[in-house]
Order: sequence, then structure tokens, then C-alpha cells
Amino acid sequence: MPYRAPVSEIQFLLEHVIDFAGIAATDRFAEATPDTVAAILGEAGRLCDEVLAPLQRVGDIERARLENGVVRTPTGYGDGYRAVAEGGWIGIAADPEHGGMGLPLTLASGVNDMMAGACLSLQLGPLMSQGAIEALSHHAAPELQALYLPRLVSGEWCGTMNLTEPQAGSDVGALRTRAEPADDGTYRITGEKIYITWADNDFTENVCHLVLARLPDAAPGSKGISLFLVPKRLPDADGRPGAANALRVVSLEHKLGLHGSPTAVMAYEGATSWLVGPPHGGLAAMFTMMNNARLGVGLQGIGVAEAALQLALGHASERRQGRAGGEGTIIEHADVRRMLAQMKAETFAARAIALDCARAIDMETATGAPEWSARAALLTPVAKAFGTDTGFDVASTGVQVHGGMGFIEETGAAQYLRDVRVTSIYEGTNGIQAMDLVGRKLADGGAAMLALIDEVAEAARGAELSELAAPVAQAAEALRGATEALVAAPPEARFAGAVPYLRAVARVLGGHYHLRAARSGVPARVKLARFYVARLLPEHAALLAGIGDADAVLDLAPEELRA
Repeated sequence: MPYRAPVSEIQFLLEHVIDFAGIAATDRFAEATPDTVAAILGEAGRLCDEVLAPLQRVGDIERARLENGVVRTPTGYGDGYRAVAEGGWIGIAADPEHGGMGLPLTLASGVNDMMAGACLSLQLGPLMSQGAIEALSHHAAPELQALYLPRLVSGEWCGTMNLTEPQAGSDVGALRTRAEPADDGTYRITGEKIYITWADNDFTENVCHLVLARLPDAAPGSKGISLFLVPKRLPDADGRPGAANALRVVSLEHKLGLHGSPTAVMAYEGATSWLVGPPHGGLAAMFTMMNNARLGVGLQGIGVAEAALQLALGHASERRQGRAGGEGTIIEHADVRRMLAQMKAETFAARAIALDCARAIDMETATGAPEWSARAALLTPVAKAFGTDTGFDVASTGVQVHGGMGFIEETGAAQYLRDVRVTSIYEGTNGIQAMDLVGRKLADGGAAMLALIDEVAEAARGAELSELAAPVAQAAEALRGATEALVAAPPEARFAGAVPYLRAVARVLGGHYHLRAARSGVPARVKLARFYVARLLPEHAALLAGIGDADAVLDLAPEELRA
């Protein structure tokens, strides 16, 4: 069963669950009419089905490779990338001043979801460029913006982010890469970076690396970090790629999955660069890029979940087994339907969370209201962590639906599992997302979270579909109590319960969105919501029950774990 972009599913969410009409009602996004949305999603869906999806297996088999210092990408990747770039899909949410479409991030998120499901290895490249565009738009000097943004938006050039070093993983404050001021106002970057996604390719004119480094007068730790723009080729007076910069791809990693996407070790050997943002202000600038990428990575998990679900549905509808004469298919078995229903219900919940996060970002952009900023910040770690956990869980269940054939590479089920595994690790591990949620995002005394819980509880009131609404309302109140307890707890106790708390938040939000979908009146939506409320929502109670006993985690000393 070939992949088909879930255009109608995303349209349903925008119309019945996410309140996209509220975004389109703002002056900033008035052009995002229903006709525009339908046209954008339809055209992007065709690109995914006809151009990107056929590259999924090719990239896994051929792999990106390094030949004499040059990165070679799998057959067709260059054509696929150019189709994405020429369609304007990299700059769908970028400022029209720099060549972007200026459309809502919510709509761009739907497109990224579909592209990730079609071919995650290739979609990673445009996602990195979108993050670079976001960082430069907010923090770069006007002359840098004028030179780089139009070329990044058009896809002529592409972007990367360089954070990690061998001794500095999630702790970016431990990085050692140096930046020395030059007489001409530029800087010279020296150091090594690892895990650089799409660090190079053989189809764009230039690669623009955003690199964290330390100036000579930098303070220790994260407060001493600055952000620099380091192009692969130095632009000439006309803005064309000129002389090669002093940087190189040292090697490509051998990975569990995402074989089509080159992940590199990069060496900077006095490379010419330009400061982005103020000196020692690099972490704030990089967080702009990372927050954009965190939502994007959550959507990657959701896109893979969708693809794995479609593949499993196709197999279960065709695989004949267990009936006299071999006429029946395995989808007729109750347990197979249970697995497929769980895959579908989880994917819906994760997609709704991610799109609602994007909606909050759009409303913040359109109105500047602080409550939308708080909502966006709150939902970002949930969208990233739950979206990627869902991608892995659904892909794993997809292998199970296939049975023994799921363990055989030719079916494609195993590739989804391998490819999506890293999404819960990169752009901040899901444990870090959970710690961010209970740390920074509850630092307002839980005000933003409690406001969200109020909305869930309010929506669950009323007689319509009360058999579904009542459990959602009860779950919201349980989450309220847990939130208030966490706010009052010391930091270590919060962190000990962070992961189950985040998942409980996602569980309750999933119930909320499924309830809204059921109230559309579509019978299949009511049945799926009933499955979620009966089978998946109750998990929130077990998750919340455990987070109060922090000592169950903290009392286990490292030496006892090693015993």
C-alpha cells in the first residue's frame, strides 16, 4: 500500500478541532482562506505522494556517503529537494519580504507532517533550513538577513545547526569551539562539531551553518556562548557562492536509521563567520531555532506514525489468515483491530497537540498577546515529546501487525521504526522536554497549565456526548491536582516525575481533542473517541499516581543501580 498524504485528516483537524478559522480571522493571516488552505494542502499532498514517497526506500538502501571529501546523496534526492524548493515549501511560513509565502505556521506544520511521512530522511533538510530562517529573521543584522534569507527561503542555499561537540551533548555550556575576532569585523571559528544533520549535500549552491562558539572574553557555561553564521562558500560581492571556507566534513555517522540523511562530524579550521545577535547572546538565538525545530521534530514523529499506520492497515486488509479456505483477512481479528485503532487514535491525538501548538504560535505572532506566548511555550515540549514517542510506539505496533513480515526489511515496516527512533533524542531528548515542562513552564506558578486545564474542563461540560465528556472532565481535574502538587514540590521532586507528568498531560489533551472531533457528528469520529476514552485516557490516572512519590526514584543511589 503506497503512502498517501493525509490531506483530509489535516483539513478535518483544522476545521473541527484546532479552530484554524480564528487564525484566519486575524489581519496577519487574513489570506489563509479555506480555498487557500485546501489548495496548499492538496498540492503539497501530491508532491508527497508522487515525488517524495518513492524516495523513502531508495535512501535507506543507497545511503548518503562521503567520497573524497564530497557528500553524495541517494539517487533522486536532488530532484526531490528541488521539487520542494521550487514549490516554495521551505518558505511557506517565512516573511514575504524575503520571498516567503507568509502563511500560518499551522498550515506549514500540516505540510511538514505530510513530507515527514513521505520521506523523513529528505524532509530533515528543509526542516533545518526553516529553523535557520527563523533564527536569522529574529536575530541577524539587516545586511545578513538581506543576503542570506532570500536564498535560504528559495532553497538555493540550505541551513544547519551546529551545537553538539564530543564532550558537550545536551550540556551546550561545555562547548569549546572558539571564535576569534578579525580586523574586518568577521570572526574565525575553530573547533569540531558532531551530529550535524544535512551538514552537506550535492544539490544546493551553499550550506549555511549556524554555529555556537566562545569569544575570547566569554564567561564559562552557557552565558558565554555566541552564535555565528558560517557559510560553506564565502559569498562574493554579488552574493554568489565564492571561495571555499575553512571547514570540512570529517566523516559521516553510521546510524540505526535515516540512512539517506547525512549526519556529519564537522571541522572548523579558522573558518570565516559573522556574529548573529549580540556577543554572548547565542543561546537565546539558538533557542529560537531549536523551538522551531522541536515542534518540527514532533511533527516528524507524527508523520512517521501516519505512514506506519497506513502500511499496517494495508497489510492487515490484504493478509489472509485464520479463516476456512483462507478467505478472511487479519483485520477481521479483534486484536488486530485493537492495534490499528490504538495506532489511529494515538496519531490523531499527537497531531492535534502539535497543530494546536502551532496555532498558539500563530496567534502570538498575529496578536502579540502574552497568553498565546505562554500557551505556545507550554505546548512545545508536549508536542515534541509526545509526537515522537507516538511515532516510535505506532511504528513498533506496525511491525507487530505485520507479524514476521514486519521484521523483514522489504515490507518497509522496520524502516519506519528505525528512522523514527532518533526523533525522541535529537533537538533535546524527551526527558529534557519533560524537565522543561515541569521546570520553566511551571515557573509561573502553573498559571498557563491551569488555564489550559480550565479550557479542557469547560469544553467537557454539557449534555452532548456526556458519556465521553465526563471522563475527560474527571481527567482534567486529576491533572489539576497533580499540577498544583508539582508547583509546590522542590525541583528534584518535580524532575523525578517529569516524564510521566508530560505523558499524562498529553493523555488528557488527547481526550479533549477526540471529544471535539466526536462533536463534529461524524460517526467514525465518535467511535474513535470512544476507543480513546475507554482504552487510552485511563492511563493518565496511573501516570499521575506515581509522580507524587519522588523518593521512589531519588532513593535509588547510582551505586545501587550499578549493583
